[in-house]
Order: sequence, then C-alpha cells, then structure tokens
Amino acid sequence: MRNFAARLIAHEAASAPSDSGASAAFAVSERMGTHLTTLMGSGGHRALLMRTLVLAGAEVPWLRDTRVTVNGTLEGPDPADDSIDPNDLTEGGVVLIAQMIGLLVAFIGERLTLQLVHEVWPKLPASDLNFKI
Repeated sequence: MRNFAARLIAHEAASAPSDSGASAAFAVSERMGTHLTTLMGSGGHRALLMRTLVLAGAEVPWLRDTRVTVNGTLEGPDPADDSIDPNDLTEGGVVLIAQMIGLLVAFIGERLTLQLVHEVWPKLPASDLNFKI
C-alpha cells in the first residue's frame, strides 16, 4: 500500500511542483474528498479521514497534530516549519495516504478503490493502478 501511496503522491506533486511531502499527500486527500463525499456522504468522508489520522498518527508523531476540518480537509503542521524534518514530512504523507487507501480497500474493496483512484486521476498510467507493485 505504501508504494501505491507514494506513486499517487508523486503523481500529484508532478502536477503541482510546489507541493511535496505532506503538502502533496494532503492534496491527494483533498482531490479524493469530492469523490469520497459523493460515495459516503460528508459525515462518512470525515469519519474516514479521522480514522486514517488515528492509524497514521500511531506511526508518525507529527500527524497527531493534524485535524480534520468541518469541510473534510486536513489541517496540519506547516510544511515550511523547520521543526519537522522534510524526510519525516514525506514519509508521514505516504503513511497517511497508505492508511486511507487501506481503509477504502477494507470498506469497498480493491476494485472499487482502484476505480475511484482512476476517476480522480484519469491520466495516472495504468501500470500505476496496481497495489501489488
């Protein structure tokens, strides 16, 4: 799941070069948010994000300071904050998205999760739409 999450984040960062690490991961979450809200409602989307943060925060301490806003976006430490190592920001972003994707696979299955990802990023190469690599 982490490799898949890293590919999604890299794809998102390539479309917005100013985004990297946690910023790109938060952007991935936001882009998926519209589709997730349609699929599970705003309450379900927020619940998914909150559970994702609990799971990811167990592995990545700085994510414990991240919150889900009322409109279903993530609000966390400023990526320009020098107190968090850039590598930790990047790794935290990967863990965050991997946990989110893992929860989606558990709730709606692998096929529907990949279909959702393809709807959000239609230009993502087909070879990247695989959890196994």
